[in-house]
Amino acid sequence: MDKEKREAYIEKLAAQLKEWNVQIDGLIAKAEKAKTDAGAEYTRQIENLNQKKETAAKKLEELKGKGEGAWEDIAAGMEKVLDDLKATFDNIKTRFK
Repeated sequence: MDKEKREAYIEKLAAQLKEWNVQIDGLIAKAEKAKTDAGAEYTRQIENLNQKKETAAKKLEELKGKGEGAWEDIAAGMEKVLDDLKATFDNIKTRFK
């Protein structure tokens, strides 16, 4: 990929992480309102989600630091991390509506 595609990819990932931050904040607010056993499970799930988001953020920083030739390998790993993060997020939203 050329430099422009790399930059566009990085911007897209950064925007997605920001969007998930906002949505996670919403989930945290719901968990705080649900001060029950379900709320405790909800909180654990959100903590798991936050850990995965942090992994994605670290991968993004690693991706930003790589040159044009080497970054594609990290991008492939990044897609796996994002897929896992999205699946976890969707699971939480479905379970705790």
